Amino acid sequence: MSQNSDPKVDTDLPKYLKDRIEKNRQKALTLRNAKLVHHPYAKGEIVSIDKTTIKIGATRYKDTGGGFLLEENPEQSEEDELPIAPPEAPPIVEPDRPECRDCHKPLATSWLFDNFDCKCCDECKESETYKLITKTEAKTKYLLQDCDLEKREPPLKFIKRKNPHNTHWGDMKLYLELQVESRAMEVWGSSEELEEEKERREEKKIISKNKKYNKKLKELRMSIRSSMYDRTSATSHAHEFGVESYNEEDDTYTRNCTTCPYMETFEKM
Repeated sequence: MSQNSDPKVDTDLPKYLKDRIEKNRQKALTLRNAKLVHHPYAKGEIVSIDKTTIKIGATRYKDTGGGFLLEENPEQSEEDELPIAPPEAPPIVEPDRPECRDCHKPLATSWLFDNFDCKCCDECKESETYKLITKTEAKTKYLLQDCDLEKREPPLKFIKRKNPHNTHWGDMKLYLELQVESRAMEVWGSSEELEEEKERREEKKIISKNKKYNKKLKELRMSIRSSMYDRTSATSHAHEFGVESYNEEDDTYTRNCTTCPYMETFEKM
């Protein structure tokens, strides 16, 4: 069929369909004679979407190849076709760095600030003030419990490192001693009260050790005396003991037989 020849139209069709076919045919003829713009962002009223689809204004048409176009979705607007761009994330602005607590210079880089929120630059952190200690040391030296380090607000920050004594053991938790000491002052009130508590606990340990030592010593004495006593020699005579007496100096008891001169000294557990 030539470009300018009119397609045959069924005379039995309703008038509104005939008008629509004629309208589409005229648009198709116009588009074939027009130079299509192939770039979707180029300016122009007519834009080619693909080989068989074009867009005029806000409406898409399908080229049937029969001399007329089919309107794909006449109710769809151009705004509906455009993809919705995701909202742009707010720009990341680095917070203002504070000054170093020692040299008072702005913190350009700070390992202590990044890991422990301690305002100290990398040049000043080599001081003995910023020493790291293990969790065991923190609890022993400053008489703290797990809740003091991990539950009391704010929880103290720490870093994890492999155990140097055995790599198969769990990771060590390292705390900044400066912050641990400050937490100990919150718990005990002052360094004097902390030292007094250490002394009290040390005295309790000494008393407990002495009690255990004395108990072991008594058990040893009892075992020696029982082994030296010859029960076979006492078969000929059954002792009848009187009232026992307590010897405070050596913490022993003494009792005498009422029928013979035998005297027995013993200890009570």
